[in-house]
Amino acid sequence: MRAKTVLPAVAMTAVSMVLTLAVVVMWLGEAMPQGVALVVGLGLDGGWLATLAYERRLAAQGDHSTPVTVVGWVFGAAATGVLVTHALTAEKEAVGAWLAVSWLPLAAKALWLVHGLWERTALTPDALDAIQAIQQEARDEAAVARARLRSEAATEETRLAAVTQAGARVAHVQAKTAATLAEAWSTLEKARQGEDTSRALTSVTGRVTPDVTPRWELPVWGPTEQVPALESGPVLSDEALDVLVDEIRRSEVPALSYREMAARFRTAGHSASEVRLRAAWKRVA
Repeated sequence: MRAKTVLPAVAMTAVSMVLTLAVVVMWLGEAMPQGVALVVGLGLDGGWLATLAYERRLAAQGDHSTPVTVVGWVFGAAATGVLVTHALTAEKEAVGAWLAVSWLPLAAKALWLVHGLWERTALTPDALDAIQAIQQEARDEAAVARARLRSEAATEETRLAAVTQAGARVAHVQAKTAATLAEAWSTLEKARQGEDTSRALTSVTGRVTPDVTPRWELPVWGPTEQVPALESGPVLSDEALDVLVDEIRRSEVPALSYREMAARFRTAGHSASEVRLRAAWKRVA
Protein backbone atom coordinates (compact mmCIF):
# COMPACT_ATOMS: atom_id res chain seq x y z
CA MET A 1 0.00 0.00 0.00
CA ARG A 2 2.89 2.39 0.64
CA ALA A 3 4.11 2.03 -2.96
CA LYS A 4 0.67 2.90 -4.31
CA THR A 5 0.92 6.43 -2.88
CA VAL A 6 4.65 7.15 -2.86
CA LEU A 7 5.47 6.05 -6.42
CA PRO A 8 3.00 8.45 -8.14
CA ALA A 9 4.31 11.28 -5.95
CA VAL A 10 7.96 10.52 -6.83
CA ALA A 11 7.14 10.24 -10.54
CA MET A 12 5.19 13.50 -10.54
CA THR A 13 8.01 15.24 -8.65
CA ALA A 14 10.63 14.09 -11.13
CA VAL A 15 8.56 15.17 -14.13
CA SER A 16 7.77 18.52 -12.50
CA MET A 17 11.45 19.24 -11.71
CA VAL A 18 12.63 18.32 -15.19
CA LEU A 19 9.89 20.39 -16.83
CA THR A 20 10.53 23.39 -14.56
CA LEU A 21 14.29 23.25 -15.21
CA ALA A 22 13.76 22.97 -18.96
CA VAL A 23 11.32 25.88 -19.05
CA VAL A 24 13.60 28.13 -16.97
CA VAL A 25 16.63 27.34 -19.15
CA MET A 26 14.69 27.92 -22.39
CA TRP A 27 12.89 31.02 -21.17
CA LEU A 28 15.72 32.78 -19.33
CA GLY A 29 18.43 31.52 -21.70
CA GLU A 30 17.44 34.17 -24.19
CA ALA A 31 18.11 37.01 -21.72
CA MET A 32 21.11 35.59 -19.81
CA PRO A 33 23.78 32.94 -20.23
CA GLN A 34 22.66 29.35 -20.25
CA GLY A 35 24.70 28.59 -17.11
CA VAL A 36 22.97 31.29 -15.13
CA ALA A 37 19.55 30.11 -16.30
CA LEU A 38 20.51 26.56 -15.35
CA VAL A 39 21.55 27.72 -11.88
CA VAL A 40 18.21 29.55 -11.46
CA GLY A 41 16.27 26.48 -12.51
CA LEU A 42 18.27 24.20 -10.24
CA GLY A 43 17.81 26.66 -7.37
CA LEU A 44 14.04 26.63 -7.83
CA ASP A 45 13.91 22.85 -8.04
CA GLY A 46 16.43 22.49 -5.24
CA GLY A 47 14.45 24.66 -2.86
CA TRP A 48 11.32 22.72 -3.70
CA LEU A 49 13.10 19.41 -3.18
CA ALA A 50 14.81 20.57 0.05
CA THR A 51 11.56 21.58 1.69
CA LEU A 52 9.99 18.30 0.55
CA ALA A 53 12.86 16.29 2.05
CA TYR A 54 12.62 18.17 5.35
CA GLU A 55 8.86 17.63 5.46
CA ARG A 56 9.39 13.92 4.87
CA ARG A 57 11.95 13.80 7.70
CA LEU A 58 9.55 15.48 10.11
CA ALA A 59 6.76 13.14 9.02
CA ALA A 60 8.99 10.11 9.69
CA GLN A 61 9.52 11.42 13.22
CA GLY A 62 5.82 11.96 13.71
CA ASP A 63 6.21 15.74 13.68
CA HIS A 64 4.99 18.59 11.51
CA SER A 65 6.18 22.14 10.81
CA THR A 66 3.78 24.69 9.40
CA PRO A 67 6.52 27.14 8.22
CA VAL A 68 8.26 24.38 6.24
CA THR A 69 4.96 23.37 4.68
CA VAL A 70 4.24 26.98 3.71
CA VAL A 71 7.73 27.36 2.15
CA GLY A 72 7.21 24.15 0.19
CA TRP A 73 3.89 25.38 -1.20
CA VAL A 74 5.52 28.72 -2.05
CA PHE A 75 8.19 26.93 -4.09
CA GLY A 76 5.50 24.84 -5.80
CA ALA A 77 3.46 27.96 -6.58
CA ALA A 78 6.58 29.70 -7.90
CA ALA A 79 7.34 26.80 -10.22
CA THR A 80 3.75 26.78 -11.43
CA GLY A 81 3.89 30.56 -11.89
CA VAL A 82 7.03 30.22 -14.02
CA LEU A 83 5.36 27.60 -16.20
CA VAL A 84 2.18 29.67 -16.57
CA THR A 85 4.14 32.82 -17.42
CA HIS A 86 6.20 30.93 -19.97
CA ALA A 87 3.02 29.50 -21.49
CA LEU A 88 1.43 32.95 -21.79
CA THR A 89 4.56 34.40 -23.48
CA ALA A 90 5.03 31.47 -25.85
CA GLU A 91 3.70 31.27 -29.39
CA LYS A 92 -0.04 31.13 -29.76
CA GLU A 93 -0.13 27.58 -31.07
CA ALA A 94 1.90 26.36 -28.05
CA VAL A 95 0.05 28.26 -25.31
CA GLY A 96 -2.46 25.50 -24.70
CA ALA A 97 0.18 22.80 -24.52
CA TRP A 98 2.32 24.70 -21.99
CA LEU A 99 -0.72 25.61 -19.86
CA ALA A 100 -1.73 21.95 -19.82
CA VAL A 101 1.50 21.00 -18.02
CA SER A 102 1.87 24.08 -15.81
CA TRP A 103 -0.03 22.44 -12.94
CA LEU A 104 2.50 19.63 -12.49
CA PRO A 105 4.46 21.21 -9.56
CA LEU A 106 1.29 21.77 -7.53
CA ALA A 107 0.05 18.31 -8.50
CA ALA A 108 3.29 16.78 -7.22
CA LYS A 109 2.91 18.69 -3.95
CA ALA A 110 -0.68 17.49 -3.61
CA LEU A 111 0.39 13.88 -4.16
CA TRP A 112 2.96 14.19 -1.37
CA LEU A 113 0.21 15.61 0.83
CA VAL A 114 -1.97 12.58 0.08
CA HIS A 115 0.95 10.27 0.87
CA GLY A 116 1.50 12.05 4.17
CA LEU A 117 -2.15 11.66 5.09
CA TRP A 118 -1.93 7.95 4.27
CA GLU A 119 1.12 7.58 6.51
CA ARG A 120 -0.65 9.28 9.43
CA THR A 121 -3.64 6.96 9.10
CA ALA A 122 -1.83 3.75 8.12
CA LEU A 123 -2.34 0.68 10.32
CA THR A 124 -0.25 -2.42 10.84
CA PRO A 125 -1.31 -5.72 9.26
CA ASP A 126 -2.23 -7.09 12.68
CA ALA A 127 -4.53 -4.16 13.34
CA LEU A 128 -6.11 -4.52 9.91
CA ASP A 129 -6.63 -8.26 10.52
CA ALA A 130 -8.22 -7.49 13.90
CA ILE A 131 -10.54 -4.90 12.36
CA GLN A 132 -11.51 -7.31 9.61
CA ALA A 133 -12.20 -10.05 12.17
CA ILE A 134 -14.37 -7.68 14.22
CA GLN A 135 -16.32 -6.60 11.14
CA GLN A 136 -16.78 -10.22 10.06
CA GLU A 137 -17.97 -11.17 13.54
CA ALA A 138 -20.45 -8.29 13.51
CA ARG A 139 -21.73 -9.38 10.09
CA ASP A 140 -22.08 -12.97 11.31
CA GLU A 141 -24.00 -11.89 14.41
CA ALA A 142 -26.28 -9.68 12.32
CA ALA A 143 -26.95 -12.54 9.90
CA VAL A 144 -27.72 -14.95 12.75
CA ALA A 145 -30.01 -12.38 14.37
CA ARG A 146 -31.87 -11.82 11.08
CA ALA A 147 -32.25 -15.58 10.59
CA ARG A 148 -33.52 -16.00 14.16
CA LEU A 149 -36.04 -13.20 13.72
CA ARG A 150 -37.29 -14.65 10.44
CA SER A 151 -37.61 -18.10 12.02
CA GLU A 152 -39.47 -16.74 15.04
CA ALA A 153 -41.75 -14.72 12.78
CA ALA A 154 -42.52 -17.79 10.66
CA THR A 155 -43.18 -19.87 13.79
CA GLU A 156 -45.44 -17.21 15.25
CA GLU A 157 -47.31 -16.91 11.97
CA THR A 158 -47.85 -20.68 11.89
CA ARG A 159 -49.01 -20.69 15.51
CA LEU A 160 -51.44 -17.85 14.92
CA ALA A 161 -52.81 -19.58 11.83
CA ALA A 162 -53.33 -22.80 13.81
CA VAL A 163 -54.98 -20.95 16.71
CA THR A 164 -57.21 -19.04 14.30
CA GLN A 165 -58.28 -22.20 12.52
CA ALA A 166 -58.97 -23.97 15.82
CA GLY A 167 -60.94 -20.97 17.06
CA ALA A 168 -62.95 -20.94 13.85
CA ARG A 169 -63.76 -24.64 14.23
CA VAL A 170 -64.78 -24.15 17.87
CA ALA A 171 -66.97 -21.19 16.94
CA HIS A 172 -68.56 -23.22 14.13
CA VAL A 173 -69.32 -26.11 16.50
CA GLN A 174 -70.70 -23.74 19.13
CA ALA A 175 -72.92 -22.01 16.59
CA LYS A 176 -74.15 -25.34 15.28
CA THR A 177 -74.84 -26.59 18.81
CA ALA A 178 -76.65 -23.37 19.72
CA ALA A 179 -78.79 -23.65 16.62
CA THR A 180 -79.66 -27.26 17.45
CA LEU A 181 -80.54 -26.37 21.05
CA ALA A 182 -82.64 -23.43 19.92
CA GLU A 183 -84.51 -25.63 17.49
CA ALA A 184 -85.11 -28.27 20.18
CA TRP A 185 -86.24 -25.63 22.65
CA SER A 186 -88.63 -24.18 20.09
CA THR A 187 -90.06 -27.64 19.48
CA LEU A 188 -90.58 -28.15 23.21
CA GLU A 189 -92.24 -24.75 23.54
CA LYS A 190 -94.62 -25.52 20.69
CA ALA A 191 -95.46 -28.86 22.30
CA ARG A 192 -96.15 -27.18 25.65
CA GLN A 193 -98.37 -24.53 24.09
CA GLY A 194 -100.31 -27.02 21.96
CA GLU A 195 -103.92 -27.80 23.07
CA ASP A 196 -103.75 -31.45 22.12
CA THR A 197 -100.60 -31.96 24.11
CA SER A 198 -102.09 -30.25 27.13
CA ARG A 199 -105.20 -32.47 27.03
CA ALA A 200 -103.09 -35.57 26.56
CA LEU A 201 -100.88 -34.74 29.52
CA THR A 202 -103.95 -33.89 31.62
CA SER A 203 -105.56 -37.20 30.85
CA VAL A 204 -102.37 -39.06 31.68
CA THR A 205 -101.73 -37.29 34.94
CA GLY A 206 -105.38 -37.47 35.94
CA ARG A 207 -105.19 -41.23 36.30
CA VAL A 208 -102.27 -40.97 38.65
CA THR A 209 -103.40 -38.00 40.72
CA PRO A 210 -107.17 -37.49 40.58
CA ASP A 211 -108.63 -33.99 40.67
CA VAL A 212 -105.23 -32.51 39.73
CA THR A 213 -104.53 -30.86 36.44
CA PRO A 214 -100.82 -30.05 36.47
CA ARG A 215 -99.29 -27.71 33.98
CA TRP A 216 -96.38 -29.10 32.05
CA GLU A 217 -93.42 -26.72 32.37
CA LEU A 218 -90.21 -26.69 30.40
CA PRO A 219 -87.10 -27.93 32.18
CA VAL A 220 -84.95 -25.24 33.71
CA TRP A 221 -81.21 -25.08 33.10
CA GLY A 222 -79.13 -24.64 36.23
CA PRO A 223 -79.93 -24.90 39.94
CA THR A 224 -83.25 -23.63 41.14
CA GLU A 225 -82.50 -23.57 44.87
CA GLN A 226 -80.89 -20.44 46.19
CA VAL A 227 -77.62 -20.89 48.03
CA PRO A 228 -77.75 -19.25 51.45
CA ALA A 229 -75.17 -16.54 51.97
CA LEU A 230 -72.26 -17.26 54.28
CA GLU A 231 -72.77 -15.82 57.67
CA SER A 232 -70.17 -13.20 58.36
CA GLY A 233 -68.40 -13.48 61.69
CA PRO A 234 -67.83 -10.60 64.04
CA VAL A 235 -65.45 -7.96 62.73
CA LEU A 236 -62.18 -7.87 64.67
CA SER A 237 -60.72 -4.56 65.69
CA ASP A 238 -57.22 -3.60 64.58
CA GLU A 239 -55.81 -4.22 68.09
CA ALA A 240 -57.43 -7.64 68.39
CA LEU A 241 -56.36 -8.53 64.87
CA ASP A 242 -52.76 -7.51 65.63
CA VAL A 243 -52.71 -9.64 68.82
CA LEU A 244 -54.18 -12.65 67.00
CA VAL A 245 -51.75 -12.34 64.03
CA ASP A 246 -48.79 -11.99 66.38
CA GLU A 247 -49.83 -15.07 68.40
CA ILE A 248 -50.20 -17.21 65.26
CA ARG A 249 -46.92 -15.90 63.81
CA ARG A 250 -44.97 -16.69 66.99
CA SER A 251 -46.62 -20.07 67.53
CA GLU A 252 -43.55 -21.76 66.07
CA VAL A 253 -39.81 -21.08 66.04
CA PRO A 254 -38.71 -19.64 63.71
CA ALA A 255 -41.68 -17.34 63.19
CA LEU A 256 -44.17 -18.29 60.50
CA SER A 257 -44.23 -16.57 57.13
CA TYR A 258 -47.19 -14.48 56.04
CA ARG A 259 -48.56 -17.22 53.82
CA GLU A 260 -48.43 -19.83 56.62
CA MET A 261 -49.87 -17.39 59.15
CA ALA A 262 -52.75 -16.47 56.81
CA ALA A 263 -53.55 -20.15 56.19
CA ARG A 264 -53.70 -20.90 59.93
CA PHE A 265 -55.72 -17.73 60.49
CA ARG A 266 -58.37 -18.87 58.00
CA THR A 267 -58.27 -22.47 59.26
CA ALA A 268 -58.96 -21.30 62.81
CA GLY A 269 -62.24 -19.75 61.59
CA HIS A 270 -61.25 -16.12 61.89
CA SER A 271 -62.44 -13.62 59.30
CA ALA A 272 -60.63 -10.56 57.98
CA SER A 273 -60.03 -9.04 54.57
CA GLU A 274 -56.71 -9.63 52.85
CA VAL A 275 -55.88 -5.94 53.05
CA ARG A 276 -56.46 -5.75 56.83
CA LEU A 277 -54.67 -9.04 57.45
CA ARG A 278 -51.60 -7.93 55.50
CA ALA A 279 -51.62 -4.54 57.25
CA ALA A 280 -51.71 -6.30 60.63
CA TRP A 281 -48.84 -8.53 59.56
CA LYS A 282 -46.74 -5.50 58.64
CA ARG A 283 -47.51 -3.85 61.99
CA VAL A 284 -46.50 -6.82 64.12
CA ALA A 285 -43.63 -8.05 61.95
